[in-house]
Amino acid sequence: MQHGFIFTGTDPELAVELAPLAEASGWHAFFVWEGIWATDPWATLAAAAMLTERIRLGTMLTPVPRRRPWELAGQTMTVDRLSKGRVILSAGLGVPQDVEQRFWIFEDDPGRRVRAELLDEGLELMQRLWQGEPFEYEGEHFRAHRTDTMLPPAIVQRPRITTWVVGVWPRMKSMRRVARYDGWIPNYAPPSASGIDPLEQQRTYTPEITGEAIAWIRTERERLGLADRAFDVVQEGTTGGTDPAADAAVVRPWADAGVTWWLESDWQVPADEVAAYARARITAGPPLR
Repeated sequence: MQHGFIFTGTDPELAVELAPLAEASGWHAFFVWEGIWATDPWATLAAAAMLTERIRLGTMLTPVPRRRPWELAGQTMTVDRLSKGRVILSAGLGVPQDVEQRFWIFEDDPGRRVRAELLDEGLELMQRLWQGEPFEYEGEHFRAHRTDTMLPPAIVQRPRITTWVVGVWPRMKSMRRVARYDGWIPNYAPPSASGIDPLEQQRTYTPEITGEAIAWIRTERERLGLADRAFDVVQEGTTGGTDPAADAAVVRPWADAGVTWWLESDWQVPADEVAAYARARITAGPPLR
């Protein structure tokens, strides 16, 4: 299992300071969150790339339907090249308006169906944009006319920047999207649920359910001819960093179920305490070494 730390604060200078500390403390990845009216995560990660050598750098997570794919492709390519291939793009639909009003202060939520279409087209289009070569694209929401001039450089990673995608288990349309890419960021909606309730998900989602989903993903990737490519399964959670046995007890069941990345986060830390918390938790190191 590998370990990432999610910085839940908003200060870009602090984030850039914490990334090399995370690298020195044994973490495998450092993440910042991406909002709408917020600190630019890709500018922050570009600065962090210049101060680190090994640690992976990414967002948790990017609401791809809210972004223009060509702009996001340019930002991620830039950080990928500056970091020599250490970028992770975590992609999701973006929260619905009834869950988080502040994400929709500049525009209306087009609805889940349209956001899903934008996510699919955005991810597909970025595969082409990252290559830095002439191409044409025609989709329902986006198009690209061929150009042969002033092309950007290609990404370092191959065949694409590592892309983790949010998927709702056991909703098959959502999970089929996940299986085409490089990792699963889990959401869970029990079969009887009418929607996705974060509190209910936290109460009912278990390592055993993760194991069921992983088995399905493996079968689907075999069907797609992707069984020989690496695939990550992510679990986000909170450990204290002061009791190794207690931390291991939290994380070990997820590792045994097949989770490959534990992402440490605590979104409840008050803004004026984030700096002290993040420095202390990062320095304590990952929960399962």
